[in-house]
Amino acid sequence: MNFTPVDIASAQTLPELLACRAQLSPLAEAYRAFDSASERWVSLNWSDTRSRVAHWSRALAASGLPGGARVAILLPNGLNAMSIDQAALATACVPVPMHAIDNPGSIAYILQDCEASLLFVEQLAQWEAIRAAGTHFPALKAVLLTAADAVLPAARPADAVPMLRLDSWLAAGHEDTALPAPPLADDLAAIVYTSGTTGKPKGVMLTHRNVVSNVHAVMARVLPRLDDVFLSFLPLSHTFERTAGYYLAIASGSCVAYARSVAQLAEDLKSIQPTVLISVPRIYERVHAKLLERLASSRWKMRLFEAAQVLGWRRFCAAHQLPAPGKADEHAAAPWTWLPWPLLQALIAKPVLAQFGGRIRIAVSGGAPLSPAIAHCFLGLGLPLLQGYGMTETSPIVSANGLDDNDPATVGRALQGIEVRIGEQHELQVRGPSVMKGYWKRPEDTARILSDDGWLASGDQADITDGRIRIKGRLKEIIVTSTGEKVPPADLELAITNDPLFEQALVVGENRHFIACIAVLQAGQWQRLAQELGLDPQDAASLQHPQVAQAALARIAQQTASFPRYAVPRAVCLSLEPWTIENTFMTPTLKLKRNNLMTHFASQIEAMYGKPRSPQAGKAT
Repeated sequence: MNFTPVDIASAQTLPELLACRAQLSPLAEAYRAFDSASERWVSLNWSDTRSRVAHWSRALAASGLPGGARVAILLPNGLNAMSIDQAALATACVPVPMHAIDNPGSIAYILQDCEASLLFVEQLAQWEAIRAAGTHFPALKAVLLTAADAVLPAARPADAVPMLRLDSWLAAGHEDTALPAPPLADDLAAIVYTSGTTGKPKGVMLTHRNVVSNVHAVMARVLPRLDDVFLSFLPLSHTFERTAGYYLAIASGSCVAYARSVAQLAEDLKSIQPTVLISVPRIYERVHAKLLERLASSRWKMRLFEAAQVLGWRRFCAAHQLPAPGKADEHAAAPWTWLPWPLLQALIAKPVLAQFGGRIRIAVSGGAPLSPAIAHCFLGLGLPLLQGYGMTETSPIVSANGLDDNDPATVGRALQGIEVRIGEQHELQVRGPSVMKGYWKRPEDTARILSDDGWLASGDQADITDGRIRIKGRLKEIIVTSTGEKVPPADLELAITNDPLFEQALVVGENRHFIACIAVLQAGQWQRLAQELGLDPQDAASLQHPQVAQAALARIAQQTASFPRYAVPRAVCLSLEPWTIENTFMTPTLKLKRNNLMTHFASQIEAMYGKPRSPQAGKAT
């Protein structure tokens, strides 16, 4: 690497951050990954990492790309994704991280929009699907296949984009290959495309100064340590994972262990035993749902679980000087709360925490709101769960709770160096060194969200009390019914999915006379409900039975009892097909693609509003 390391606090670029870390703790474990060939976990220390990145940097320099050239990375989390990201940064190129399981049409659009010069993928089939979805890619100079078993096509048209295997590409970089000048603080460190919940994704331009300043600010709030182990499973195309689960670990010298897959996450948590977990709410929701499913068969175990939550939450509130829980909240578990906490901790809390590996020191939830019920559950049982707030455009973290200053009803206080204020319509506005440079090739969109004096309009409604930020909902996602009532859909959907029966939920009602809901049922819970109602869960017609709709609406009403009457859904459409990234109903950051869902369920939505309905009426379609 052709620059002199500085100390961590003075680093202004990401290559400086890595060089400093390799100098400070060269022999400490940096990365851990599972090698499928040997079927064992392998590790790199920081000295190994510096050598590996230097090798990749020489190969990238040999490609002859100019400074600022875009390098598209369509790889799963792992050593290869880290290596090309760091090599691109070291040679003043611009990484464009993409979600490895995003749909080919979206990937083709991003490649064309950012004018990528190189694309890194694992297998030929991925590139062929992308090429079939796009028109042409005039800026693309080569496609690199990184999988050890990747096979190049036998014959290709003369005008096709050149394709190379990773080993041959790496061989082009020699010890005497000259590296270009390193990047400056205000050069681009990434173009990260937003999820595109309502339209085409926009490329967010983040500079080295943006990202590194956010890393420093996060370090001051959560204090990761040299002996911490991060478990990485959120995609590195997610800015939350890039900053909090990747660059932050370089700054702190912590080890990052790459999970084998989301499907094997439960096993990896137990084998890796991470101390830091960076996650989105969906993972905590899944653990909670499986926990309730296991407890459902034993009445006394469920009562012990409820008592542990109540007593634990009471202890948490006292420790963090939060208002004590109301008597109504504790009523159901009251007969059991006389049990001593050490007993409940041994019987309930420790086995639950063991599901996360048993060593979690910091568990972070970000990217979307976490249900209060789930937050209270895990915090009460002793999981050090911190919520924060951010957006891709702020690199991304704006605020976060701390281990000794944690109010889960809020997203914490603004990080050091970040200013926040409330603008018109209660919109949260943000200013600071981590605010993006702008949107790639979209000056009009940039001007709409970023003022001349540096204030970024978040699009989220919030209030700030005693320095703590409370997010109230998306400004543009408020449903306005035909009667003029305003309903925040995200809050309703969170409440509904607190019931383990509902895997996913979308509420509708814009310009309609009542709120309705489309919900995906959890398979195991559906079987149990169908059997209770004397129906065959394997028969598709059972899902449309009036008794099922009535039962679903009753459970929805129970979960939304705290909402105004006009916000409680009065009709429901039920499905068993999950909404995923692959079927285009979820973004790569696991947010609902509302427009796609509304289009797909258009006929069912019309059927729910087909005739006037009483508050008790329901319909499953």
